[in-house]
Amino acid sequence: MGRDAGPVVRPYAMTRGRTRPRGPAIDLVTILVATGQQPGERVWLSREQRRLLELCARPSTPADLASETDLPFQVVQILLADLHQYGLIEEMRQSEEPDRPDPRILMRVLDELRRL
Repeated sequence: MGRDAGPVVRPYAMTRGRTRPRGPAIDLVTILVATGQQPGERVWLSREQRRLLELCARPSTPADLASETDLPFQVVQILLADLHQYGLIEEMRQSEEPDRPDPRILMRVLDELRRL
């Protein structure tokens, strides 16, 4: 049984019935990182949002996060948009020097290659 039975909570329940993110959608390859801010008293995070926030401690893309959490990409996109609205994650800024790649991105690529 286990994973073959499918998720215990259906995707529409995770997104509170929403099929689109509030505000602009986060791109598939946007690099996201946690801001380090704590959610306010009035902000309730689902278990999936807490997991995504935990994974964003390291720069991650929505595609990586969907793969890591085993959630459909659209669900991850909606949950990430909420975290972004709450100020808990942000897009990682590209380096100031366009000639040179951002060292953090290179480290991320190196880490992923080592996993293979």
